[in-house]
Amino acid sequence: MRPTTRDVAEEAGVSLATVDRVLNRRAGVREATIARVEAAIARLGFVRDIAAANLAKQRSYRFVFVIPSGPNTFMRTLEAQAVEAGRRAALDRVEVEVVTVPPFDGTALAKVLDALDLSAVSGVALVATDSAEVREALARLHQIGIPVVTLVSDVPAFRRNHYVGIDNVAAGRTAASLIGRFLGARPGKIALIAGSMLVRDHVERRMGFDQVIRSEFPHLECLPVLEGRDDAQTTGQVLAGCLAREKDVIGLYNIGAGNRGVIEVLSGNQAGRGLTVVAHELTAHARKALRDGLFDAVIGQDAGHETRSAIRILKALIDGTPVVEGQEHIRIEIYLRDNLP
Repeated sequence: MRPTTRDVAEEAGVSLATVDRVLNRRAGVREATIARVEAAIARLGFVRDIAAANLAKQRSYRFVFVIPSGPNTFMRTLEAQAVEAGRRAALDRVEVEVVTVPPFDGTALAKVLDALDLSAVSGVALVATDSAEVREALARLHQIGIPVVTLVSDVPAFRRNHYVGIDNVAAGRTAASLIGRFLGARPGKIALIAGSMLVRDHVERRMGFDQVIRSEFPHLECLPVLEGRDDAQTTGQVLAGCLAREKDVIGLYNIGAGNRGVIEVLSGNQAGRGLTVVAHELTAHARKALRDGLFDAVIGQDAGHETRSAIRILKALIDGTPVVEGQEHIRIEIYLRDNLP
């Protein structure tokens, strides 16, 4: 028979109420008593039934996901997956609310965080923008004990509890390896387009890309990063301008979104159709570009896995249970025309 809290109380020589306080991390228990209860738990192999405890106490979880607004297809997929993950988690007394903010706008993101009803919010998951205002807003959430998970783009210097997303430095290194190997010994320039260098995922991808090009493909020259604001029209404009200005551009790495703008420019530019192109996220437009030979590879990440992982991690942080790192690892996926799902 599985040990119960009564067994733990008897083993530790304390009351049931004391065991309950220790399990729920409530104040009023001496350190020596906490150590005695924890030792009894370890000896007995006691495993707390979190679901039963939450049901008995009518505990529920309310998580807020803060995601950039706008036409970025991946972010819209992330938003839809957050809603779906919340629907599936409703049986575990989880409620998910999605709030959108303008992309790359630290002031707007901080205002949303500061406007949260902290008495009703259990945890927050957000795609963070690196700014002083966001840093201060997250510090306030940390101070009152609300767990925070960052999605897609990490901000390790901020007060957050966990990051859910791919290793973006490794993603950039992967993109450089693909382009370098596709081009072989051919010398030339590589155009780089990011959404914004205010978000860490784009900065890290650029850094990883540059590391590999410099060390393994010195015959290739990386041009300065252009910012397309993850907007198709802006991305298309900055790419068209780059191709008009620069000679010997033979490769393109689209670090962020705006793939539709890239596709439009390359489709209408005969010279552009010969570029070796690596982009991010397997959207419908990127999938077609792979099939049509405009893109050579797409680096993807599973938005559904990320939202489900964020919910599991927030619950674990609240319940005081371990995070299963292997389950929450988000893999870098590489798609070519030949292995499209």
